[in-house]
Amino acid sequence: MSAEQAYCVPCHEVAKLQEKVLGFYREHGRVFPWRQTTDRYTVMVSEIMLQQTQAERVVPRFEAWIKCFPDPVSLAEAPLRSVLKLWSGLGYNSRAERLQRSARLVVSEFCGVVPGDPALLRTLPGIGPYTSRSIPVFADNLDIATVDTNIRRIFVHELGINASAPDRVLYAVAEQVLPRGRSREWHNALMDYGALHLTARKTGIASRSRQSTFLHSPRWYRGRILRYLLDNGQGMTLEDVEERYGQGPHDLGKIIEGMERDGIIERYGDGERRIRIRGDNDH
Repeated sequence: MSAEQAYCVPCHEVAKLQEKVLGFYREHGRVFPWRQTTDRYTVMVSEIMLQQTQAERVVPRFEAWIKCFPDPVSLAEAPLRSVLKLWSGLGYNSRAERLQRSARLVVSEFCGVVPGDPALLRTLPGIGPYTSRSIPVFADNLDIATVDTNIRRIFVHELGINASAPDRVLYAVAEQVLPRGRSREWHNALMDYGALHLTARKTGIASRSRQSTFLHSPRWYRGRILRYLLDNGQGMTLEDVEERYGQGPHDLGKIIEGMERDGIIERYGDGERRIRIRGDNDH
């Protein structure tokens, strides 16, 4: 049985949901700088920044980013240090490194133009099922549907979809309720309806994955190490790392290895006992 056969939304429920969500958006829709453009690169930047980060926090970083890196070429050619410094404060810094790698692939494989085909977008680092669809939705008003945490919560609450329903069911439902020709407006409306009105606190519908406590987590230590490296161009020794952060409950060696795998830092020096921002020696 297909996902569409497993759950078919009645026409009157589709109309009711569309009226409710679009009506809310007409009255309470938010204004963000990335909603004022249809440039795919600019939309891609905003979509990556908005992953796991509140929209209001993204606004100043987004505006500074587009001013500094207005197109894929400028981002592709920038030192990683500059990229990470501009990203600092948004968290999940590996997103910045993947975004730069995506820009380099866009330049080398797509003549500097971010593709509009979801299948091609999936070939870029850090672009998953949601983002590969959200970019052409918001940039091109492409008539396809996508699902994030907010949209899933709306479907569960308003349509009675089982909270444990797999992605294939959620996406099938999303396609059924999409008002054709209004994909951009519809998805912006869903975002605002879920973020402002039908919140997780109000509904009690938890997301499938919850962020762990940040303070003194491995992510916190990664951020501290990166901040030090950004502030000190000479890098630091592994002994320095241990002295500064070794009192914590986590294996610093694994944290360093993770930052290396993510392409954020590199080892250098005799015995590779020092670390620095990747590529610092090239600039």
